[in-house]
Amino acid sequence: MNQPIQSNARTPNDTVTPDAILQLGFAFWGSKTLLSAVELGLFTLLADGPLTVEAVTARLSLHPRSVRDFLDALVALGQLERKENLYANTAAAAVFLDRRKPTYVGGILEMANARLYPFWGALTEGLRSGAPQNETKEGRDLFDEIYRDPAILSEFLKAMSGLSLGAANAIAGRFPWADYKSFADIGTAQGALPVTLSRAHPHLGGIGFDLPVVRAHFEAYVAQYGLAERLSFRAGDFFADPLPAADVLIMGRILHDWGLDKKRMLIRKAYEALPFGGALIIYDSVIDDERRRNVFGLLMSLNMLIETREGFDFTGADCMAWFKEAGFVETRVEPLVGPDSMVIGIK
Repeated sequence: MNQPIQSNARTPNDTVTPDAILQLGFAFWGSKTLLSAVELGLFTLLADGPLTVEAVTARLSLHPRSVRDFLDALVALGQLERKENLYANTAAAAVFLDRRKPTYVGGILEMANARLYPFWGALTEGLRSGAPQNETKEGRDLFDEIYRDPAILSEFLKAMSGLSLGAANAIAGRFPWADYKSFADIGTAQGALPVTLSRAHPHLGGIGFDLPVVRAHFEAYVAQYGLAERLSFRAGDFFADPLPAADVLIMGRILHDWGLDKKRMLIRKAYEALPFGGALIIYDSVIDDERRRNVFGLLMSLNMLIETREGFDFTGADCMAWFKEAGFVETRVEPLVGPDSMVIGIK
């Protein structure tokens, strides 16, 4: 191979290097390595105990050529530990990437691998056209595709649970639930949020509101925790049907799927359904008001370009303004965990 051309020219500032640029440009290498490990069930396999390269190769039916590189890359990425010739899960992987644990967050990573990774290859086209880059390009609708296929729906609902668990635990601890008796989770999916709130606050009764096809998934998930007497499912379409009556209404990762008019409509419907003194909680990867720090929130908004016709993420100031338009007299933003925050409105 030709050797790179050497230059004695100095950069304008000797402290400036391209390292960060190159690391970001090739970040998809590390991302896909993790996603493939989740897809293969590597972390679930290692939950039973450390294994050698040869054992991993045999148990996962891999070709021996690059398994050592694959495992060592995961060590370097901080996702595995290696002692002598044995590979083991890190403490975080043991909790969050073992499919058999209720704390598993790999569902959202499985969806990222199966859906988002290939679609994001067309981001440039999306930026030029302003159009989604998923099934919509073939005349199909994202949500129709998800909800009409039982296997895809099951994986999607599990992914939503994995994505919501951290925020759910933070909401359970940071909102003044002692002042309220009931709640309804709008777009509840499996019911991870209602289960989390009910386990933390035995005085609360809750409703999971979602499309009829979600009922069996919700009821099975709730039954695992013995909460069927305190949590019920209400079937409905949040655009077409009235929202449930409760002291607190919650919308998690709902608003960002839709354009501004539908965002405002959903907030207005929530206001109308709440009693005086009731609260609306909207939680999401809320972008910081200066639009500089919450990288995940900004990238999630680009993901809405890839996946939806009009959706976009928003700042806390944006959301509070929509709340005030609807009539909420008291609003605030509170950080939750990682990139997530909740916007609270009191009627």
